[in-house]
Amino acid sequence: MYKFEIKRANCNFEREPLKIRFGFKGSYLTELWQTAVLLESKRGGKYLGLGTQSVLWADAELFYRYSEAVSNSLMFLVTNYAANRALHSSATTPIEVIEEILPDVYRYAQTITQKRDLQSTFVLNALVPLDNALWLMYAGEHSISNFSKLIPTKCQTALNVKNEKLLNIPLVNYNTSPESAEKLARAGFHILKIKIGKSFPSETKMLSWDIERVIQVHQRVKEIESPYTNSGHVMYYLDINGQYREKKTLLRFLDAMEKNHIMNRIILLEEPFPETQKIDVTNIPVRIAADESAHSREDVRERIDLGYSAIALKPIAKTLSITFKMIEETSNRNIPCFCADLTVNPILVDWNKNLAARLSPLPEMKIGILESNGNQNYKNWNKMIKYHPLRDREWINCESGIFKLNEEFYSNSGGIFKPSKHYLKLVEP
Repeated sequence: MYKFEIKRANCNFEREPLKIRFGFKGSYLTELWQTAVLLESKRGGKYLGLGTQSVLWADAELFYRYSEAVSNSLMFLVTNYAANRALHSSATTPIEVIEEILPDVYRYAQTITQKRDLQSTFVLNALVPLDNALWLMYAGEHSISNFSKLIPTKCQTALNVKNEKLLNIPLVNYNTSPESAEKLARAGFHILKIKIGKSFPSETKMLSWDIERVIQVHQRVKEIESPYTNSGHVMYYLDINGQYREKKTLLRFLDAMEKNHIMNRIILLEEPFPETQKIDVTNIPVRIAADESAHSREDVRERIDLGYSAIALKPIAKTLSITFKMIEETSNRNIPCFCADLTVNPILVDWNKNLAARLSPLPEMKIGILESNGNQNYKNWNKMIKYHPLRDREWINCESGIFKLNEEFYSNSGGIFKPSKHYLKLVEP
């Protein structure tokens, strides 16, 4: 029987600045750390896994408590600890390795952050580069060179589609003007992810800002037609990031959307409440999606029982291993999924793309979707694309809001099995 035999692990990171301050969850990012984990097998192979850290997304309270640099440093220490902890594992699959080390890694993260109620997403975000390296090692040592061959048996039914097109979802954050949102829609980006839930001294002021924000964007794009949505119009994916404390706040927001004839444009409404609040949303008249609150199969089951009718998948933020477990549950319950971004680097976009390419489109869509906003936010995005081993391929960049997935994409699995020379230099002298 195959068992992991890891001889050595090495970790490093690279800081990538953002164009401007990136606002959500009531705060702002100025940079994102790109992490790399190199695993050397006792069988002789070397396998490089990448990650992008986003502490504000993973645990906003921790981000507020420390500086941006310190909170990133803490997450990187968790990555390093986990990689070295994996040296002692003899599990047979990446999923088993992650499940084996996760409790110990979580306790370590609690200790160094001095936060007993640390969000699980903080640890999962830290585990992504290790998990990716484990999957590549598993593939290399089983002579697997295609993503489809990595899909567990229980997930194959849910991931049996072969989309030829994915509609790219850009981000409309606090700093994005309504005019810029209109330019995105006219350029072919026919679902706009609008960040709301901006922090104010009172929830009433937050609600007023959120309502006005969506109305302003709607007024600019409401007449734009789309061949990719069943409605024939541009749709809105609203992300509240857990900022509403009460159900009545959400109902007041949706009442305002109804009065302004916007309800039928809302394709998704993500994470209205903090994950600690188990609020039933069964009677909410829009599709409510879980993201930060869903970081295990058990969480997915709980959210579905609370009335959530979509799950945001983030293998680039919660590990591919945990994502596969989540897909098992959504498949059993017939709940649609989609792939959301973490403002990751171009290589990780293709890890996400491999999953999005195989998911059925949302019921409101004619084609699949994929959120990717790195080109909007990284200062050096064009330079980062050059780090991709297959940077010149057709599927790397979207055209008029569409990622075109040809046979070469599927045969090469987006290039994820090929190491990046740039990131390899970070971890190998």
